[in-house]
Amino acid sequence: MKEKHIRIRIEQCLALSNASNCPRRKFGALLLDPARNVILMDGYNGAPRGGGDLCGGETCLRDTQGVVSGTRMEIGCHHAEMNVICNCAASGVATRNAWMIVNGEPCMMCAKLIHHAGITRVLVVQGGYAGENGLAYLLAHGVEVVKLDGPQDPRLKEASTEA
Repeated sequence: MKEKHIRIRIEQCLALSNASNCPRRKFGALLLDPARNVILMDGYNGAPRGGGDLCGGETCLRDTQGVVSGTRMEIGCHHAEMNVICNCAASGVATRNAWMIVNGEPCMMCAKLIHHAGITRVLVVQGGYAGENGLAYLLAHGVEVVKLDGPQDPRLKEASTEA
């Protein structure tokens, strides 16, 4: 893919993340066919399909349970990467050899899904999610990871000004 097309896809991914209702962090993800330069599927983090606006219906489970950011990924909304892969499965869209672009580093749970879905390259808009992630897992399992410049996680900015 040409650099200009990747930049366009970054903007589309960031715009898609705005569809999320999550009060903590908004993520978007796109699955791309690099040979044809087309979007195969998109997704963003959010509540289960038909389950209300937030992961707990009308409340954020991570907030109500006091879950610290970067931990207990099994609690909370469906992640953008998870939504993309599940949407592909539900729609019969092949994921093998596709690329994914996401505006934050995938957690370990999503990294496993990405690898097992046959996605070969993950383009990570840097400055996104600042918690523990699955990048090492992806790299160890042959998935190419490309870090791209993008907006910074506001928590990182707050931490640097407090220091």
